[in-house]
Amino acid sequence: MADYIYTMEIRLTPDQQRGVTLVQDIARDAGMNIYLTGGAVRDIISGFPIRDLDFTVQGNPLKLQKQLEHAGALVASADDDLKTLYLVLPGNVRAEISSARTERYEKTGKPPIIAPGTIIEDLRRRDFTINAMALSLNPGSRGLLMDPFNGAADIEAKLIRILHNYSFMEDPSRLIRAARFAARFHWPLEERTQARVQSAKENNYIEYITDRAIGQEIEQLAYEDDPLHIVRVLEKEEYLKVLNPHWSTAKVDAAGLGELMKTRQQMNQLGYTPDPSPAVLYFLTARLGDLEDNAKDLAKRLTGKEAATPSRTWKLLSEARPEMILFLDVTAKQQAVAQKIKNFLGKWRQVQQKLPLLEMTELRITPQMPEYPKIAHDVFMLLLDGKLHSRTEILKFLKPLAPPPPPPPPPLKRGRAAKAAAGAPQPAAVAAPVVGKKKGKGAAAIAPVPQPPPKAEAAKAPNPPKAEKHKLPKKTASPSNKTTAAKKKKGKKRRQAAR
Repeated sequence: MADYIYTMEIRLTPDQQRGVTLVQDIARDAGMNIYLTGGAVRDIISGFPIRDLDFTVQGNPLKLQKQLEHAGALVASADDDLKTLYLVLPGNVRAEISSARTERYEKTGKPPIIAPGTIIEDLRRRDFTINAMALSLNPGSRGLLMDPFNGAADIEAKLIRILHNYSFMEDPSRLIRAARFAARFHWPLEERTQARVQSAKENNYIEYITDRAIGQEIEQLAYEDDPLHIVRVLEKEEYLKVLNPHWSTAKVDAAGLGELMKTRQQMNQLGYTPDPSPAVLYFLTARLGDLEDNAKDLAKRLTGKEAATPSRTWKLLSEARPEMILFLDVTAKQQAVAQKIKNFLGKWRQVQQKLPLLEMTELRITPQMPEYPKIAHDVFMLLLDGKLHSRTEILKFLKPLAPPPPPPPPPLKRGRAAKAAAGAPQPAAVAAPVVGKKKGKGAAAIAPVPQPPPKAEAAKAPNPPKAEKHKLPKKTASPSNKTTAAKKKKGKKRRQAAR
């Protein structure tokens, strides 16, 4: 179980991995079991490039449309009959979400009778064993491979095998699909499958193909890695005329198609993921639609004032659709336009390496700054236009934009107890002694002088109540006091005489 999850994670591109997580989480929140199915599982196991993502849910995927759009997915179309959503997920990832169903054909070329089904019943209705596999994305069984028709063995044997004898009679478009798969993978048809193909040709089942199936097969050609090879095989099998009576390899611009694939590969290496299908169809059919007109408009802008400087040209091409750049690089007849696109894809990107990242870090101009993207962009634009040349000039431009140095650290704070002890007054060292004139009766004692309380305690002490003031009478010498003093003086003289 874990091996297939690991294989899936290393085989999917980062954008495809995010797409799987997005769809998986939305389906789980809606209470639907979800599986990765069909060609995605086939390509994960076989090692071929994963072109798109096919999901199957047990439920109605049309109910997920609002949540998918809110998460950034573009809903290209929705099929109410088949209960299928066709999406472009963030990162230009093509995806399809269909409901698990059963199909019963009553007549060749007629739409099937559809009913809800289990995931195994859904796999049973498919075309070839290599497409009848599913990988669970549900909690508890995530990574479980369901392969009821042993498609993994056919991948290992490099064989294309139909599921049952009536496959081509039920859906004649499978004849074109078998030829397309054989050409893409360079795998032969299994012996019984080849016999059924021959029987279908003899009975001319292909004439019952529907217009909808024709449109789907033409669309698939536009996403092939080697579309010219596929077209040649289809022409040999006489299926190209089925897709379009006037179509032939003679009308394919092989040289332009080759240049298109080469430029597409270069852009992929630079991180761009353009949708090549419109341009591929242009070279395959000599018809283009609005792509040619849009490309001509971009070429005109590239020769005007809007692209007068390298920095303006960079801005213009950065905002243009990648498909326009891809197509215009191959079809542009003006040398100035072709050179600007060439510089945009190559030469000018080397200028970005001149940014002094180390010195910018020393100046504290780092990606963590909100202004960093603008500063880096401005320096790059000035370098493109030749207004900054040397590292010294770059640093001179950057220094005024550097943020101020951080403030010095605050001084260490002492504890509250230490601060209180330092601010408190010291108590008196020695208390005043008690002194008396004589011992015994009549001795007068001198009380110690009271010290004022500390400021902190005085502040905390409550204010004493104010005492009422009483006026005391002045002391006057009374006659009785004078007599008493005279008697004491006489008594003292007698005692001295007696001695």
